[in-house]
Amino acid sequence: MSNFFRQIVGPRVPAEELRRHTARFATPTVILSIARVLLLASIFFPYWHMNLEAPQYPDGLQVTAYVNYLSGDVREIDGLNHYIGMRPLHEAAQLERTSAVWMIIAMFLLVEGAAFVHSRWAVLLALPAILFPAGFLADLYYWLSTFGQNLDPHAPLSSSVKPFTPPVLGEGLVGQFRTVAEAGTGWWMAALASVLTIVAFVFHRRAYKPLFDRAAGEGETCVA
Repeated sequence: MSNFFRQIVGPRVPAEELRRHTARFATPTVILSIARVLLLASIFFPYWHMNLEAPQYPDGLQVTAYVNYLSGDVREIDGLNHYIGMRPLHEAAQLERTSAVWMIIAMFLLVEGAAFVHSRWAVLLALPAILFPAGFLADLYYWLSTFGQNLDPHAPLSSSVKPFTPPVLGEGLVGQFRTVAEAGTGWWMAALASVLTIVAFVFHRRAYKPLFDRAAGEGETCVA
């Protein structure tokens, strides 16, 4: 095995040591497996909910965001937004929604690959999956802010509503409307996958760092 390849994938576990410490080496792999399944399954669950409450809508209006489409009372909300000069919701995050499923599949494969890499490079492979839940909320905040802060001044009720940024999470007020936003099941699944991935790398280091130390003591070139 070349030094470069060893630096990337890390040392292999001797068969005898694997038999004696099966749980130690299996733990990070099992946790990463659970994490990547959660991440992939999150595609089929909503990532974000918003409920719009107003006197003329006693039951409220709801919009639910999946990673690749919107559902709920989107048309009705777009109709209300038209009067205050906000663009239709479907115009937001078009690139993100088009590529989201493929991005999650790619992250699933990267986390799977990280399970077979016994060096610090494994963390880089899994980093997109670790950051994904926070990135989703940050991207959502960007679009909510962009749409709310850039109202059409020629809209019929533009003078009655000042530019605003709807809250990504929690409650907010827009004129006479009250909004309540919360993370959906899919986002929580992705967040749990992120946490499990971090936990997996704690066990990953405990399992494979001694192999690097041993290799260094024997004069081999490795990256710890």
